[in-house]
Formats: sequence, C-alpha cells, structure tokens
Amino acid sequence: MPIDPREPYDANNIFAKILRGELPCSKVYEDEHALAFNDIRPQAPIHVLVIPKGAYVSWDDFTAKASDAEIAGFMRSVGAVTRQLELDGPGYRLMINMGGHGHQEVPHLHVHIFGGRQFFQMIAD
Repeated sequence: MPIDPREPYDANNIFAKILRGELPCSKVYEDEHALAFNDIRPQAPIHVLVIPKGAYVSWDDFTAKASDAEIAGFMRSVGAVTRQLELDGPGYRLMINMGGHGHQEVPHLHVHIFGGRQFFQMIAD
C-alpha cells in the first residue's frame, strides 16, 4: 500500500528495523552513509535496495533536510554498489518511488538498482 511521504518518519518501518539490526537482510554493501541489500521480491536478476542511514521518508524529504555531505555520500554509495556488482559495464537502471503516484510502499527513502538483463520500456502500463 503506498504511503503518504508528507507524514513524519516512522521509526518502526522495516528499513529502520534493518538498520538497527532488528531484522536480517542479505547485505551487499555498507558504509557510513548507506546500507545496500538484496530485495526480497526481486524484479530483475540483480535487484538491490540502497537506503540512507538517516531517517528520511522520501526523496523529497532527503533532498530538503539532509546535509550536503549526506546527499553526496549517499549518491556515491549508490555508485559504489553498482561498481561492486560490476554493472558499470553492461548498464543498469535506478528507480526511486515517491509517494502514492510513485507507489512508494516503505516510508524510508530507498533506491532500487536493477541489473543483469536488458531493460526496454521506461514505464509499463
């Protein structure tokens, strides 16, 4: 069910619990700014989620409230994950869902990294 990104951060969301070590994940990468792990419902041969370590509901929340260092560090982390997965050669797709129309389901910013196959359509109806 899509979330309202204008709501306050919910510290009990599934990604917050993963960050606190209360729930397991299949970790791919971690640094001071981000944690990356395999999606439990992959939509491609490679489907990794990258989440910031800060409490941000959405892309809009993150870009409005995060420090410049957090934003730059997070973006560099996403790039580091794609290179670690060796997707920089064949290519990949990044996606951020935002709010109801974007069908954001978890109230914690997350970037989807899709790889391992050719992608064609930008948006499927």
